[in-house]
Amino acid sequence: MPMSTLDLWSPAARRDPAPLYAQLRAEAPLVQLAGPFDGKPVWLALRYAATQDALRDARLCKDLRRLDPAARARLCTFFQAGDDEVNTSMFARSMLNVDPPDHTRLRSLVSRAFTPRRIAELRGEIAAITAEVLDGLRGRETLDFLDEVAFPIPIRVIAGMLGVPFEDRERFRGWAHAIMLPPLPDLRERRLAAVLEMRAYFDALFARRRGALGDDLVSALLAVEEEGDRLDTDEVFGMVGLLLIAGYETTVNLLASGTLALLQHPEQLARLRAEPQRIDTAVEELLRLAGPVELAPGRVFVEDTVFHGQTIRAGELVLPVVMAANRDPEVFPEPERFDIDRAPNRHLAFGSGIHHCLGAPLARLEAAVAVPMILDRLPRLRLAVPAATIAWTSGLPVRGLQRLPVRID
Repeated sequence: MPMSTLDLWSPAARRDPAPLYAQLRAEAPLVQLAGPFDGKPVWLALRYAATQDALRDARLCKDLRRLDPAARARLCTFFQAGDDEVNTSMFARSMLNVDPPDHTRLRSLVSRAFTPRRIAELRGEIAAITAEVLDGLRGRETLDFLDEVAFPIPIRVIAGMLGVPFEDRERFRGWAHAIMLPPLPDLRERRLAAVLEMRAYFDALFARRRGALGDDLVSALLAVEEEGDRLDTDEVFGMVGLLLIAGYETTVNLLASGTLALLQHPEQLARLRAEPQRIDTAVEELLRLAGPVELAPGRVFVEDTVFHGQTIRAGELVLPVVMAANRDPEVFPEPERFDIDRAPNRHLAFGSGIHHCLGAPLARLEAAVAVPMILDRLPRLRLAVPAATIAWTSGLPVRGLQRLPVRID
């Protein structure tokens, strides 16, 4: 099929990509665009079925080490990353970007910390953290909800799980922001510097922790490394870095974007305030319409493949567009309608298949605990500026707010 002429990377599309995705989704399940830097094909999986299959199909490769040099160079160009960045990236050796059997081994090790029982035990801690954050707002009239509410709750939760010092939270935030910058040439050095700084920090932390293992996830991963060759230091760094950034970056944006969605739909907000038992279905709808993941990580076929009626050449990038799939009218009636009682709600906010987000139960629990407490403790919560003036980040794959000015007086 001919390449679409629509520009996914334009400033207008980055401000609000949903209308563009709707237009592309109406054309076909898969749409081919020209890459932003070299003009070579990039495939967007837009309809629900195509996106879900792109997330699940075992023929699609996520491990750059398995690609031939030409395909690897192609992806480095797309992501504006050299081999130096790929090789040092925390994500290159994490379960996010490896295939079985390495993925199976890594996920089985980390999943011990994310059992339903372990996550359920965090409910009281999340409530206590949320209460402390809200207590600190007494007497305030205006604030940046993103910075003062949405950020401190998840960073404290994941820092506690990993056993990393909470007082270093601003460093983690700065690194995460740089690492998640959009793939633009002039931002490459900032991304690489953040990865290298984060690696030096964790190398020092690992050295200290090996001498005094504790009851935390970093200690558990290091203990496995000490017992044999199942985890090397690069893999430990990849897992810890991924969990730290993914463990709070996405939840921060869910809390902030979800709160904005509720404030923009006062009838739904009033219903949730009056009947907080609706929170579980409300969280699923927030994930569907205000979820932080715009695109799932890219992947490629290692050989020419027919996929949803299109011939995709080996090495051509396939991007599962979660935002578009979650608004597919073939799956979600009236997809643009925000409904906290929507059921069923088979969104793909956490992905699908073997790479389904391991932290999904934790993110759901944090939102289910924090949102009702926020609405109860801040009964006059409202926007301090017109919604149309609130700026969004332009990064991919995570979409979020730059600030969320609110009034609580």
